[in-house]
Amino acid sequence: MGLIVGLFMVCSFSLLVLTAVRWWGDVIVESTFLGHHTSLVVLNLKYGFWLFVLSEAFLFVSFFWAFFNSSIGELSQQGVGHWPPLGVKSICPWKVPALNTAVLVGSGLFVNWAHGAIKAHGLIKMEELDGANVKALFGKSYSGGEYWRVHGLISLGITIFLGVFFTWLQATEYYMASYTIADSVFGSSFFILTGFHGAHVIAGTLFLIVCWVRLYLYHFSYQHHHFGMYAATIYWHFVDLVWIVVYGVVYVWGH
Repeated sequence: MGLIVGLFMVCSFSLLVLTAVRWWGDVIVESTFLGHHTSLVVLNLKYGFWLFVLSEAFLFVSFFWAFFNSSIGELSQQGVGHWPPLGVKSICPWKVPALNTAVLVGSGLFVNWAHGAIKAHGLIKMEELDGANVKALFGKSYSGGEYWRVHGLISLGITIFLGVFFTWLQATEYYMASYTIADSVFGSSFFILTGFHGAHVIAGTLFLIVCWVRLYLYHFSYQHHHFGMYAATIYWHFVDLVWIVVYGVVYVWGH
């Protein structure tokens, strides 16, 4: 029975990855090589992406609702209730969670830097890459457009590294936690909230990796829209904002 369940899990995950790769690939081909993404198409994509982010926000609202409903219900029992429940030792918010917060908020600053660099790179003609506006960056000289492209590659690379570092810290915190998802409603709500957020961090990191590869391959060229980087930036800031709420509610208030 366990083998069958594992097989179904592998097949489902493989189909999910294949669908994501094919969808992302089609969007890139349509925008970069076929030229199908007119300004009106890009505007509709932006509206659709904002609606997607809104749906994700309400997903987390339901999890926060469950957390508050359980915790306030326990605390309202006139001294009988206890939060976290007796026997559950919550994680200190001023150690690894505080470091995680600094890492993720810092990554938001770097992704803004990357987005600004890609926008600046997209405003410079390819003809200007061979001599004009030469500037120095890390001991090397670059022409105008290439200068901002290197800025984007560096800042986006730092953002990706911080996203991976955040995921590693979260995994370490799970390993060191004294309770599991089966330990009372506190454990269930904690791991559901932080686990879903961690999944979003992983998805956002993959999103940024795709943007880094596209920038490396000169997909964001002169006057070519950069919707992919725009969407990745919005998604990453959404992840930042959700984590700040998770940290304040689950870690600080819950502790």
